[in-house]
Amino acid sequence: MEQMRMPSALKYELLAKCSTTKARTAILHLPHGPVQLPMFMPVATQASLKGLTPDQLESTGCRLCLNNTYHLGLKPGQATLDAIGGAHKLQSWPHNILTDSGGFQMVSLLKLAKVTEEGVRFLSPHDGSPMLLTPEHSISLQNSIGSDIIMQLDDVIATTSPDLARMEEAMYRSVRWLDRCIAAHKMPESQNLFCIIQGGLDLNLRKECCKEMVARDTPGIAIGGLSGGEAKESYCKVVDTCTSLLPENKPRYVMGIGYPADLLVSVALGADMFDCVWPTRTARFGNAIVPSGMLNLRHASNANSFIPIDDTCGCPACKPKEEGGLGLTRAFIHHIAGKETAAAHILSMHNVWYLLNLMKNARQAILDDRFPEFLRGFFKQLYTDNGKSVERWAVDALKGVGVDLEDMAEPTASATSTIDGEAE
Repeated sequence: MEQMRMPSALKYELLAKCSTTKARTAILHLPHGPVQLPMFMPVATQASLKGLTPDQLESTGCRLCLNNTYHLGLKPGQATLDAIGGAHKLQSWPHNILTDSGGFQMVSLLKLAKVTEEGVRFLSPHDGSPMLLTPEHSISLQNSIGSDIIMQLDDVIATTSPDLARMEEAMYRSVRWLDRCIAAHKMPESQNLFCIIQGGLDLNLRKECCKEMVARDTPGIAIGGLSGGEAKESYCKVVDTCTSLLPENKPRYVMGIGYPADLLVSVALGADMFDCVWPTRTARFGNAIVPSGMLNLRHASNANSFIPIDDTCGCPACKPKEEGGLGLTRAFIHHIAGKETAAAHILSMHNVWYLLNLMKNARQAILDDRFPEFLRGFFKQLYTDNGKSVERWAVDALKGVGVDLEDMAEPTASATSTIDGEAE
């Protein structure tokens, strides 16, 4: 088809490319300020990040967070969003916002939803009333939200579905719905519409979808439909295949990804943007992300541990008082975990800071052209320093882009899926 041109409210400024892998670092100039890529986006589903105030989120260095159109469309509703002037004012957030279109809820709330060419009919989880989400209505809601990046409504099918015919139908429907989203978009000069590549785990469908979506020339491109239970080997093949077919001068967003190892492997495969509820969700269960993996602060072994969560961490919880931090100990967090909401707040701050800092360090490694060494150091801390072997999926994926972790690898294994990106 003839290429369609869309206005763009972003500028992608490439800074450096890894000389070994497909990783790159860039500045993404958006209406509410620049953000640095690759990056992780914390998820503030209902215009609020669980456990953090807007000021606390800002203090982590976050400059782009995610809201969900489906949830904000239900509450507070479009009339309220229009009255206040959008989600930036609603949540007192001066930086950038990306909104998910609501398509993911087709999978997570499928018992309440029915998909047709018109859109998605579902029952409101608040009062059970019937509702219809169409591409046009999704875009209208996102125009009212005023997010800097808006997502097309796509037909989302779980990657584990054995119904290839339904998967193909969903892929082509997503292309048709993108055309309807483009036509409905009223503010392309201030909001950037991203298309979403679908096709399940079928690489031929993914290639065909890439061709169709790239022809629409949207300001950015997302790889969707993953983080839904598929094996990580399959996940990596899809990401690697898609990034190889996408333009180099546009941001690439893999939706619903948040585990540290998943993030870094995906960066090596050429992806730039990620989001997930996991860092705040796991915080509410008393878990802290540390370089060696996960630290369960509820465990009795922390009762008399008077050291920070991570003495290499610069988050307010870990930073000593004399350096302007809170100087909190594992023993204190253990004491309040599970019975005081302050524990979830502290751990949410730490976990979000950890992932943002991980991406900051990855960016610097790419700029210095030492990203393969950075990857080796990360996987050594996460696995071999703990007497473990690096999982085969990560070894094989990184080997495909020139990074050899074979000396750290397990002999054989099949990994479990990435965390799902379900809204909190």
